[in-house]
Amino acid sequence: MAEIAPNSRGGAQPPAGGPPPGASRRMLLLLGLMLAAMWFWKSSSEKADNPPVPYSQLYGWIQQGKVSSVVFRGDALDATLKKPETADNRTLKTFHANVPPNDTALLPLLRDKGVSITVASQQQPFAVQVVLTLLPWALIIGFWAWMSRRAQGMLGAGGPLGTLTKSQSRKFDKATSVNVTFEDIAGLKAAKRDLEEIVQFLKQPERFQRLGGKIPRGVLLIGPPGTGKTLLARAVAGESGVPFYSISASEFIELFVGLGAARVRDLFREAKKNSPAILFIDEIDAVGRARGAGLGGGNDEREQTLNQLLSEMDGFDRTDLVVVIAATNRPDVLDPALLRPGRFDRRVVVDRPELDARRAILGVHVKGKPLAPDVDLQRVAANTAGFSGADLANLVNEAALSATRAGRDNITAADFSSALDKIVLGDPRDARLDPKEKRRVAVHESGHTIVAAFTPDAEPPQRVSIIPRGMALGVTQQSPGEDRHVMAQAELEARLRVLMGGYAAERLVLGSISTGAENDLKVATGLASRMVAQWGMSDRLGPVYYEKDAEHPFLGQRIAVDAGTSAATSAAIEEEARKLLTLAYDYATKLLNEHRPELDRLSSTLNERESLEREDLTALLMPGTSPPAPAPAPNPA
Repeated sequence: MAEIAPNSRGGAQPPAGGPPPGASRRMLLLLGLMLAAMWFWKSSSEKADNPPVPYSQLYGWIQQGKVSSVVFRGDALDATLKKPETADNRTLKTFHANVPPNDTALLPLLRDKGVSITVASQQQPFAVQVVLTLLPWALIIGFWAWMSRRAQGMLGAGGPLGTLTKSQSRKFDKATSVNVTFEDIAGLKAAKRDLEEIVQFLKQPERFQRLGGKIPRGVLLIGPPGTGKTLLARAVAGESGVPFYSISASEFIELFVGLGAARVRDLFREAKKNSPAILFIDEIDAVGRARGAGLGGGNDEREQTLNQLLSEMDGFDRTDLVVVIAATNRPDVLDPALLRPGRFDRRVVVDRPELDARRAILGVHVKGKPLAPDVDLQRVAANTAGFSGADLANLVNEAALSATRAGRDNITAADFSSALDKIVLGDPRDARLDPKEKRRVAVHESGHTIVAAFTPDAEPPQRVSIIPRGMALGVTQQSPGEDRHVMAQAELEARLRVLMGGYAAERLVLGSISTGAENDLKVATGLASRMVAQWGMSDRLGPVYYEKDAEHPFLGQRIAVDAGTSAATSAAIEEEARKLLTLAYDYATKLLNEHRPELDRLSSTLNERESLEREDLTALLMPGTSPPAPAPAPNPA
């Protein structure tokens, strides 16, 4: 049996999900009004419940003098006979009949026969008129009031739809699962340093308020997906020991207009009630995109939610110990009102980890996993430049799965290599290349490898394979050796030469080219165009920036833009880019001619073994060495 708790007025309220208070009484009142209306309607109609007879029968009885009196009621009358008569197997004393309209002979006949004539009033009693006039309005108003109260009961905290207006946030605290600290996060030193002050403020607010310091209203974490933005926010809560509310911005948006704003109000109300607290809003660009961009009206649900969020952040009391931490990987599309001082006061960049951070992250994820002696985490970290923390976690997991499929008791370097290939290139395909295609792919990839190995400023080759994976028939992996943040013109030119190496090798060795160079040419053309138009690496165009395309903030794709570039300038950009590509192709062709023995030896070995590692490449490309012995067949994935 459900308990009934006393409400604020001292009465009792029904269990959650039951009917609103007083609903039964209102239903009885509504039923009583309907019964009263029916009674008044019945009483107002004073028509006797007399059996009907045909008009011809009535007329005949009047002519025979058998009718003593009649009572007219509009187009009908009730008649009384002097003595009972039989009609249609019925014995009648009084009866009812309808009178044809415009019958001018009936009244003279009644007077001639001495029939008593009475005309009943058609006007209803005043009380009946009042009831019939007000009853429809009373029913409408009563129904509207009942539905309003019913809706309040359904949308209230105890109603079946009450969860719609409540925030969908998840609350964490020390008693549940916020046990993450900064020590548990590998790397991200700069981001952790920026957030330390927030932790200190939440721990000792009086220390900052003593000198008039104000708590930062909001902190915006900016960085690519998977870099640990959510983990950092939870670490702030774990370090400070305050409640942590986590929600995705997309959870504010619902089908019903106004629910997003209601959820924002409920979220901030709950956080203020439990302050000091941290609100974490993930993917805030789902509701924080710039307003007035022409998508959806100016009053759509997303903008209402954003307006409410801005209002709540403005409404913070200076003494409210509530910090809003938001995360996004698209800061360029956020509304300027979100980024102004007083709302998100601080922006913390959470970038992809550097080499040392990647090594530390790998160390965290391999804890408890048995590693083979040949596993070098420093080398794995060097080969995963550009990987986020989530990518590294996935890499370790895929390596463990690869070892499990092979039936090994530990994770080997081959498992990490296989996992890296699976993540970057995809699973091996079942495509079978005929000998001619296989040799062409081997020559193509060998061309990339030779140019990368013997070109100054180029990244050295790490691995080459002609095993079809994903959409690629072959791949040449290069290792930068260290993290790079800017690239010099010489390094970009070296990259163009490596990209053109496969194209040049096919033409040099096989005497023809194929469609396999499509992606190389696409990447090389884009790189050469940016070198000329955006990075000032052309003496003819000079240090000028020309933007030929840009990423649309809502469509999520690059579109052509008109940045005032004339047709002549566009033609000059294309001409200079073609010049860079031609120079890169000529250099690659010359270099491949100089190292033709190494090219032939590498392509032959690659055609036979299908995959070569760094040690194999070193042995093959060093003068005076012979090809290594064939490696054992790889374990099936």
